[in-house]
Amino acid sequence: MCGIVGVVGQGHVNQDVYDSLLLLQHRGQDSTGIATAEPSGVFHLAKARGMVREAFRTRDMRALLGTIGLGHVRYATKGTASSEEEAQPFYVNAPYGIVLVHNGNLTNTRELTEELFHNDRRHLNTSSDTELLVNVLANELQSSIAGLELDPEQIFHAVARVHERVEGSYASIALIAGYGLLAFRDPFGIRPLILGTRKAANGHYEWIVASESLVLENGGFDVVRDVAPGEAVFIDLEGRLHTKQCAANPRLAPCSFEYVYLARPDSEMNGISVYEARLRMGERLADTIAKYTPQGSIDVVMPIPDSSRPAAMQVARKLGLEYREGFYKNRYIGRTFIMPGQAVRKKSVRQKLNAMSSEFKGKNVLLIDDSIVRGTTSKEIIQMARDAGAKSVTFASAAPPVRFPHVYGINMPSRQELVAHGRTIPEIAEELGCDYLVYQEIDDLKAAILEGSPDVEDLDMSCFDGRYVTGTVSDEYLAWVEGSQES
Repeated sequence: MCGIVGVVGQGHVNQDVYDSLLLLQHRGQDSTGIATAEPSGVFHLAKARGMVREAFRTRDMRALLGTIGLGHVRYATKGTASSEEEAQPFYVNAPYGIVLVHNGNLTNTRELTEELFHNDRRHLNTSSDTELLVNVLANELQSSIAGLELDPEQIFHAVARVHERVEGSYASIALIAGYGLLAFRDPFGIRPLILGTRKAANGHYEWIVASESLVLENGGFDVVRDVAPGEAVFIDLEGRLHTKQCAANPRLAPCSFEYVYLARPDSEMNGISVYEARLRMGERLADTIAKYTPQGSIDVVMPIPDSSRPAAMQVARKLGLEYREGFYKNRYIGRTFIMPGQAVRKKSVRQKLNAMSSEFKGKNVLLIDDSIVRGTTSKEIIQMARDAGAKSVTFASAAPPVRFPHVYGINMPSRQELVAHGRTIPEIAEELGCDYLVYQEIDDLKAAILEGSPDVEDLDMSCFDGRYVTGTVSDEYLAWVEGSQES
């Protein structure tokens, strides 16, 4: 999970890119980077570890000249989280010069690494799959060039070859020196990418592509549409838009976890409002809670802020229970799920949340969270509720049990890290320390999301049901990923 943005403007775009990254900060806190390009083809690049506000100084912004640019906030799923060399964007100098950012996770990195070294004669300097992707694109673009000048059809042919060679999830944006901005999405549309436009003061149109629609709306851009799975979008230096479907058999199956947790509620993805999807999750979860908990065992419903709040409100409304805010959130602490390492996550829970004793004392509380992954956060929160005086604690997840690794861009690589792996729900409840534990049903989650759009017929729900939509994820690959994490 990362956040990406690309802008084609009529003037310098550095501020637009910076402002967009602030809005995408929830999608990655490890590192960030911005690249801009002048019409002459000169690139300017700045990247650093940490959050956007701390990474870029005034001198950095002044140096980021150019009418096209892109940016990235990183949450590490490949490579080393603490290494600045792994920060995006990545650059290659031929052909023309390409700078690329990527949100997703490639699943055939072993094969691509061998091909790039032995067949394409390209050197890799990091373990990042983004470096792999930019080199595959560069190699295919080099092979597609028919003359001295580059045209959109040659670019689209290169993207088609990328789709043939690369497996996994990828929403990508690239700058091609002297030509324009390219954006493309994997043939399953697993990771989001949205296109928007606005009219500049001189009457010409400016363009943006980003991970979430809230970026477009905040910047005064009109949402044009989602980039289709397998589609490539190229915007030249004059602001002309070129598009083409570059995949042989595209099929939209976006990641369900975007709607559960990753995206901000004020975004819309694939025509589905994230906020409304979470409300529907609460509606369906309420029925399951009523089915599996004794009558009278709950006095009050409380969300674990912030992403579970819409679901919790709907649970309380449908069950006719009081809704209260029992946890105060310190907004200066990052999202614990995307923090690397169990020890860091555990410590951050109590730094981030404080239980207000007046809301818990002597009450049977129902706590609603968006999901339970490793269980570290949930266990700490349940104990906090007990320490604050709760009479009993029922815990409910708006998502089903996470029993399988997620290999498409979320840091869930090992089954052994997942609290639900190999455990029954009563066993998980015992591990977490709650009196009752309720999970969303898989079919209910799928229905709650898909109800928002008639155009989306399938979802990637692999971390819940073990069905990997690309069809290329084998048991051997999963074992290799787990082994790589342990070494």
